[in-house]
Amino acid sequence: MKKLLFTGLFALLLAACFAQKPYKVVFYNFENLFDTIRNPEIKDAEFTPEGPKKWNAVKYERKINNLSRVLFDIAAIDKEYPIVIGVSEIENRNVMEDVIATPKLAPANYRIVHYDSPDARGVDVAFYYRPDVFKLEGSAPIPFTLEGRPDFRTRDIVTMWGTVEGEPFYFMVAHWPSRLGGKEASAYLRERAAEIMRHAADSVRAANPAVKVVMMGDLNDDATDRSITEVIGAAGDIRKVAEGGYFNPYIAVLKAGIGSLAYDDKWNLFDNIIVSDNLATGSTGALRLKQVPRTKFYGSVFRAPYLFQKEGQFKGYPQRTFVGNNFQGGYSDHFPVFIYIGK
Repeated sequence: MKKLLFTGLFALLLAACFAQKPYKVVFYNFENLFDTIRNPEIKDAEFTPEGPKKWNAVKYERKINNLSRVLFDIAAIDKEYPIVIGVSEIENRNVMEDVIATPKLAPANYRIVHYDSPDARGVDVAFYYRPDVFKLEGSAPIPFTLEGRPDFRTRDIVTMWGTVEGEPFYFMVAHWPSRLGGKEASAYLRERAAEIMRHAADSVRAANPAVKVVMMGDLNDDATDRSITEVIGAAGDIRKVAEGGYFNPYIAVLKAGIGSLAYDDKWNLFDNIIVSDNLATGSTGALRLKQVPRTKFYGSVFRAPYLFQKEGQFKGYPQRTFVGNNFQGGYSDHFPVFIYIGK
């Protein structure tokens, strides 16, 4: 009997040692990843060699390698490339291809889902995904619409759907309208964007309740703002997520004083990843949201020391590419965020 018990315990220990690593899903605002070529159809003149930023091949190459380093270091946390990476502030598909063609990221064999948005500056949102894990079935952009303002131009919401280990997933990435004119004066724009995302997610889930939804993006609102907590209806406590509702792990992260960008010596958390209740709780299928190792949170902000500005007026802030027109050689004015999904 003792021998059988020992054999059973050893088998369980062996299984635990070789258990599949959880999957990482990332969102990262690339902060103005423009190529160096003038496009007369968009407002990109400042990001050209002749523009005020003197944006040239040397600076561009440094930016590409910086972004690649960040994504590789997120992968290095557990030696596993993220299965999905949502990005914002990219000019076109070409710049996305340059990032994943770097030696650090090429082994992941990423594929791209991208659509050109009507944004005046020409910046878009898009996805990278690993085809060995996420089996893409389709994708589509959802335009931002606003009653009475047919001329309002901003980024589309990009969606893609498919399966992970046979389970249906619906991913959404967005870059909501900015706070130009003030937070309160512009809140209705972000609330409209939240309304569009919630409606799309609910429609997909109504057609197939087993679909697991992941919304992500630079929402230009904090995790605790009305657009997220009321319009999307995202709960901040995983134990209180309603059936058919949504969970935002970054509410707890923000309340703990952790942010993804800084302004006026205050940390904000505009970069969010929100999941449907069946992914948060594992109520359908085997895959569910996992706690970030060695923390009490279900979402993480990647805050490696090298991402911080070391000196000057913005010491302690994210080390960005430019301050005004002065090249800093940094990474982004936002930190990336990520979650884990596993069994």
